[in-house]
Amino acid sequence: MDKIKILVVDDESRMRKLVKDFLVKNNYEVLEAEDGEKAVDIFFQEKEIALVILDIMMPKMDGWQVCREIRQYSKVPIIMLTAKSDEKDELLGFELGVDEYISKPFSPKILVARVGAILRRSKAIDNEFLEAGGIVLDKAAHEVRIDDEVIPLSFKEFELLTYFIMNPGIALSRERILNNVWNYDYFGDARTIDTHVKKLRSKLGKKGEYIKTIWGMGYKFEVDQ
Repeated sequence: MDKIKILVVDDESRMRKLVKDFLVKNNYEVLEAEDGEKAVDIFFQEKEIALVILDIMMPKMDGWQVCREIRQYSKVPIIMLTAKSDEKDELLGFELGVDEYISKPFSPKILVARVGAILRRSKAIDNEFLEAGGIVLDKAAHEVRIDDEVIPLSFKEFELLTYFIMNPGIALSRERILNNVWNYDYFGDARTIDTHVKKLRSKLGKKGEYIKTIWGMGYKFEVDQ
């Protein structure tokens, strides 16, 4: 069985080696790029890259632009690394379709755990359709349609919508959503969920009204009869 390919992009060779060593120990195949331009070249040359770990501050092309280039053609999960923890950076990352956000310095073991969690969710796909109130979710194609029109969702938005549709009418706390969609090893907070719900509602148009806010608690997915 072929190893899962991960692209690690960082201009610091020590950081690339640290991340690569831990990933290789966990039986992943690692490709490396020291700048954004090389990262884009490798991504489109190589086949079946399953996940990208991407630094923000790099020469030639920064992480934001790399993310934009990849997102034009692929929904591959992207973990963004940054040397500074800034809310504006984090929100921009989610706007561009980043799936996870990790501030340096970080524990390589936690990074590997989060890589595993994302890959388990992205691979846990069967040929199954979910339908709720005119929203058709194709888990195999990782695609959502409304009135036969494809709705472009990021990896995390798709996972969030899947979780909502599979738990109709249930009051879901933010903590529960974090644990099930972002997994236990995500060090995020309510802002992360609220940001994704806001974007998801916007992309779903009128159907976004199915995601009800439960003030002081979280959300509930409920199709209006």
